[in-house]
Amino acid sequence: MTTEQLVRLGSRESPLALAQTYQVAEALRQQWPALQVEIHTFKTQGDIILDTALSKAGDKGLFVKELEIALLERQIDVAVHSMKDMPGDLPDGLALVSFGEREDARDVLLSKHQVPFEALPAGAVVGTSSLRREAQLRRLRPDLTYQVIRGNLQTRYRKLEEGPYEAIVLAAAGIRRLGWQDRITQAFDAWEQSIPAVAQGILGLEFRVEDGRILNLIQPLQRPAVEVARLAERAVLTTLAGGCQLPLGAYCRSCEQGYEMKGVVLSLDGLEAVYAYTTFEAPEAVSAGQRLAQDLLRQGGKAILDTIRPA
Repeated sequence: MTTEQLVRLGSRESPLALAQTYQVAEALRQQWPALQVEIHTFKTQGDIILDTALSKAGDKGLFVKELEIALLERQIDVAVHSMKDMPGDLPDGLALVSFGEREDARDVLLSKHQVPFEALPAGAVVGTSSLRREAQLRRLRPDLTYQVIRGNLQTRYRKLEEGPYEAIVLAAAGIRRLGWQDRITQAFDAWEQSIPAVAQGILGLEFRVEDGRILNLIQPLQRPAVEVARLAERAVLTTLAGGCQLPLGAYCRSCEQGYEMKGVVLSLDGLEAVYAYTTFEAPEAVSAGQRLAQDLLRQGGKAILDTIRPA
């Protein structure tokens, strides 16, 4: 076997990350039957630091840095990520594209007793690892108790069953990729209730810019509308100089004009929220994201983010 026939994929060790990487590997094999695909696993800082809220653990790159180092050191050819874990800026020499269709972008509630969010008793403990989710949920139900819950999805589900949590809130994409759809009690509307994290539900393939062979192999695996959403939403993130642990969200979807996108920046307690909206056509994806982010900043988002970011 020559190196031309081999692609080495890098993945986190969690069951969800591996399920996602197997999906990419199978798509590559179907597209290129002669290709040999290897999977190499890595433990990231986000997997190791489980006793601290992600927002206090150093935010940017917690779930991707080790994979990016492996790419730059040529241990792997492609790193497979949940796109929502990606910081706005990439290391020099690395590029990012989307893979396949976007999975359900919504946040979902898993309730211990199958009780919907609106019917949870006052004071009930709801677990989430996301400041964005918590802030938006506080706007809907300020009478509930919100606590940080960490670990992979299997760990969080066990904590729901055994711990003090009445419910937990997670990304639908991960639940569905593990085949756990029947465990979902309720999905939150991604436009009106809980705007998702940037690129939530999209898988990302990261590779070395110079590696034209890899780009040629993975380009057929992209979907144009998903790439538009990735570019637009991540332009919001980059312009806000945000990371996956700031309370901000953006969601792009198709509409009659082409695409529409809604974004939000929130205070940690959810009492303050700034929203912005724009429509655009596909070639304008990046500029539309930048424009929406600037609108958020002008309307009060900058003041909110300045109080949250570390000095």
